[in-house]
Amino acid sequence: MRFLLIIIAFAVVAYMAFAAMLYTMQERMVHLPQIPGRELVATPDKLGLEWQDLTITTEDNVDLHGWHVKSPQARGTLLFFHGNAGNISHRLDSIEIFSELGLDVVIFDYRGYGQSEGRAHEQGLRRDARAAAEWLEENRDGLAGPKTVYFGRSLGGPLAAEAAAHRQPSALILESTFTSAEDVAGDIYPFFPTRLLTRLEYPTAKYLRQTDQPVLVVHSPEDEIIPFQHSQQLLEIAGDRGQMLQIRGDHNTGFRVSGDTYISGLRDFIRSIGED
Repeated sequence: MRFLLIIIAFAVVAYMAFAAMLYTMQERMVHLPQIPGRELVATPDKLGLEWQDLTITTEDNVDLHGWHVKSPQARGTLLFFHGNAGNISHRLDSIEIFSELGLDVVIFDYRGYGQSEGRAHEQGLRRDARAAAEWLEENRDGLAGPKTVYFGRSLGGPLAAEAAAHRQPSALILESTFTSAEDVAGDIYPFFPTRLLTRLEYPTAKYLRQTDQPVLVVHSPEDEIIPFQHSQQLLEIAGDRGQMLQIRGDHNTGFRVSGDTYISGLRDFIRSIGED
């Protein structure tokens, strides 16, 4: 009996310790600018595309670094909100795809990522997203076409949705993303009271309800990090203005391994967008 009580006590202590870690370490667990690193490993020169550096200054005076990458046959501009690890130089494969689809790409690093100033945290990243959308509006004369698309992948999904709710672009693409931080925490840690422990919000669903533009939801049922049901719920929220592009593969490589299914799905959606 004593041994059993010791085991139970140990389990309770371990459970409480892990719960405390989840509560206190959320920002560090979610924001991973150090993986694989903050150094830029390449530029759009590798793709043979014309580009220039840009600086976006946020409302709290943090300077964010980004690129404006030009497509030879641009018909519009895509604002790229990337995921929770790495930096803009790790997204060249996606930049190449969008360039071939006739879109200039404006991509930037959140605070604490790449060459951007500051430290990564949710409220800061949400300010960064709004600042990037504002920069796009203020510099429309130097951008391709009137058509603007916000693209958010993974952690970039809620940021793109929030920016779209405030700025109303031509269209919104949400790829491999989630309904909210609380919801995805419940999926990953089902045996913990995540509603009490989750301090992060990242409320994609909330802001999607405040948008009125066409929405493309892209996801793979094989995603091992974000369950496919999140995209199904986002599609339901989007209603008649929503479309689903189902791809295959895991969370980080699905868009690559899906090949023409992915590219043709994006092309069809982009062609369907009316110009502002």
